[in-house]
Amino acid sequence: VQLQAFGGGLVQAGGSLRLSCTASVRTSSRFWMGWFRQVPGKEREFVAVYNWSGGSKYYADSVKGRFIISRDVGKNTVYLQMNYLKPEDTAVYYCAADSRLILSSIRYDHEYDYWGQGTLVTVSS
Repeated sequence: VQLQAFGGGLVQAGGSLRLSCTASVRTSSRFWMGWFRQVPGKEREFVAVYNWSGGSKYYADSVKGRFIISRDVGKNTVYLQMNYLKPEDTAVYYCAADSRLILSSIRYDHEYDYWGQGTLVTVSS
């Protein structure tokens, strides 16, 4: 499975950006697709994930209420709508996916088998 991420850029604090990530194969009902982010010198951090089965969504506390993850099943695509962006949201955002996750493991990057290229999001103050 290949993942392609798009949508990063430069935005002022308080603004919005939307990231998208498309999988190269038809996603099964067991699929999880989501986003992590990483700042240089720090570990990769969980942001949000979408469970294809049942449509459950999970967020990091730091983005809850500001970011929205959604999907387009027909396009094998997951989106991350980022609103009320803060300078501390600045990072490289990575799309990730897996078909064998369990709920207790969704926040751990090593549990995901598939990764897209990173896309840089810069939020200026």
